Amino acid sequence: MSFVRPEIIRPPSEWRSYYLPLTSGCSNNTCTFCNYYGSKLRLRELEDVLKEIDALALFKTKGICLPSISYVVYAVARGWDGRRVFLQDGDALVYPFPRLKEVLEHLNEKFPSLERVGAYATARDILQKSPAELKILKELKLGILYMGVESGDEEILRRVGKGVNYRQMVEAGRRVKEAGIALSVTVILGLGGVEDSERHALATAEILTEIDPDYAGALTLTLVPGTPLAVQVREGLFHPITPFQSLEELRIILENSSFTHCFFSSMHASNYFSIKGWLPGEKERMMGELAYVLARKDPRLLRPEYARGL
Repeated sequence: MSFVRPEIIRPPSEWRSYYLPLTSGCSNNTCTFCNYYGSKLRLRELEDVLKEIDALALFKTKGICLPSISYVVYAVARGWDGRRVFLQDGDALVYPFPRLKEVLEHLNEKFPSLERVGAYATARDILQKSPAELKILKELKLGILYMGVESGDEEILRRVGKGVNYRQMVEAGRRVKEAGIALSVTVILGLGGVEDSERHALATAEILTEIDPDYAGALTLTLVPGTPLAVQVREGLFHPITPFQSLEELRIILENSSFTHCFFSSMHASNYFSIKGWLPGEKERMMGELAYVLARKDPRLLRPEYARGL
């Protein structure tokens, strides 16, 4: 079956990047909350990736569009400044090391002003790359990896089909940082439901402290139709937390985690209230903002449901 270019799903910080697909789907397709649940991982042929890079370079240097190249390439390339590339899809780091190395080498050759390449990566992807391989990728400008942590609670991780445990995620984070690659992690408020809300928040604070990432983002659980978790909610087997309970989880995580130097935010569109700042320096201010909203419990202070999204 031929490779089908995936939809553009990317971290907010990659909004100015060029989106280069190496894979579609996700190798860990068992997470019960995720829109990649049940997806089939497909690897793109290296030859096709290199052809796209060549076509991109031709367009940026001479303005020439090739009829054999997807219109998406040119639609994205028109506003691209040549500085950042984001590798698709859900976990592009699963792409075999020799091929990934060649892709990065070709990008560097064609775009000398390239500053940074980023990608989503599962903990398992990272652990399948040796420390030496990660350092080589870093030298080829792989500058940031985005890893979903979701929770620090072992039972919740097992329940949602995460596929890795607490220690594996800590080890994966350590390996990325030792290679000199920036690490951005995400956690999901509400993933433990009402019953395990506090336990989830405390364990998540613990794993964030151990990983000590460069960037950490909190998302709020958003039910994706058709996923097992959405079915569990419909059948009354999972009880979602309220908007203000999600902010209480955020408060617990912020209060109980400690970082060396981390930009922490809840700016994602799934959240009901946004905080952001560098930790530990801005912790007191951020805690104060949360305390203000939690004390008043005024729904007008929250992002309305219609404005939330994945």
